[in-house]
Amino acid sequence: MFGRREGRFAASEKRMSMTGASSSSQQPAMDGFWENVKTILYALALAMVLRFTIAQPFRIPSGSMQPTLEVGDYIVVTKWSYGYGRFSFAPLEGLLPNGRLFGSAPQQGDVVVFRPTPEPDRDFIKRVIGMPGDRVQMIDGVLHINGEPVERESLGAVEFVNEAGFPEQVPAYRETLPNGASYTVFDRNPRGELDNTRVFEVPEGHYFMMGDDRDNSADSRVPSVVGFVPYDNLVGPAQFVVASFDSSTSLFRPWTLFTGFRGDRFLKTVE
Repeated sequence: MFGRREGRFAASEKRMSMTGASSSSQQPAMDGFWENVKTILYALALAMVLRFTIAQPFRIPSGSMQPTLEVGDYIVVTKWSYGYGRFSFAPLEGLLPNGRLFGSAPQQGDVVVFRPTPEPDRDFIKRVIGMPGDRVQMIDGVLHINGEPVERESLGAVEFVNEAGFPEQVPAYRETLPNGASYTVFDRNPRGELDNTRVFEVPEGHYFMMGDDRDNSADSRVPSVVGFVPYDNLVGPAQFVVASFDSSTSLFRPWTLFTGFRGDRFLKTVE
């Protein structure tokens, strides 16, 4: 009788011992799991802080800034360059007041991401052409600032791949602003709709923006779409292209991430 009880006690102790061993073996695994979760959360938090305070990536969806920026370019925009405004911190943009912290003015010729007053929920990217107090006008496709034509050198017709992925010949010009900033623009139609405009007098605290593809850009020449851009609406200047994919790329065909990658644009500086 005592032998059977001792046997049952021994079996019970063995089961308890096995259960304890199993629990103790699971504990390090659970500790490792929660450490991984914390690491991921810390990394995400750091990424969000960097995105809202240091730099933010943007994708170029249209050809209005060709040839400087192509459709499918992924660019990096720095947040600190012009200081921090109400559109610098995306989750809080509706709660922040006007004005900029550590603000500094953009330079003529900068390529800038901003929010236009008519469409404050959309990001636009254009080039700063007119500074506060400037008078800007297009006459027969030639940019005039303060009554003087901007220096423009013909580069002839250059071959360029359009938004549909097909090559085309486009008349190109090298334009140089009064402060020395120089860049290439397209002028597809010598008698385009926006090649002749009224004189735009840029108000204080505002900027006049234009796309480099002059006949394919809704910019400050179109007040109902962009108009004059307030200083407070600037997000930051584009610095470089971090990656670029052509029109054949699709996430549903993963191999095209390699075949459609434009290596010649990798880390290309935006000028």
